[in-house]
Amino acid sequence: MPIQVHIKSISGAVCVGLLLLSGCTSTTQRIENKEDHLAAAGFAFHLADNPQREAMLNKLPAHHFVRRIHDNQVFYVYADPTVCNCLYVGDQKAFSAYQQYRQQKALADEQQETAADYQDATWDWGGWEMGPAWAGWNPAWGNWNPGMGGYGW
Repeated sequence: MPIQVHIKSISGAVCVGLLLLSGCTSTTQRIENKEDHLAAAGFAFHLADNPQREAMLNKLPAHHFVRRIHDNQVFYVYADPTVCNCLYVGDQKAFSAYQQYRQQKALADEQQETAADYQDATWDWGGWEMGPAWAGWNPAWGNWNPGMGGYGW
């Protein structure tokens, strides 16, 4: 019996470890995906390949955009010290292209999450009758809540 408990403990620890590792991988993957879209939008990739560049990279907030003006031109800088140890630099056109991509992706995600109309002529509400309380409940009121009094309970 103690051996079975020990094996279950080890199995549980391995599962938790794998879950933690998969979470790290997904974060890295999200950053890589974002950087792929930055490059596609026109951002230039600059590797921090010497001590001076690395020191400058570490002064910027990681994985956030910073707006900089140089020679009266606006640039957007995105620092990644964790995945690629690099800097992405884009002008207003590149930043606008990236923002447009983000808006399109958000719209696509929203459309994917939107509830689909269920079209089935054989669907019957009769099997879901809740008795007299059903007639007094309006879906616009929100969820049934045991604290609402007589409605639904």
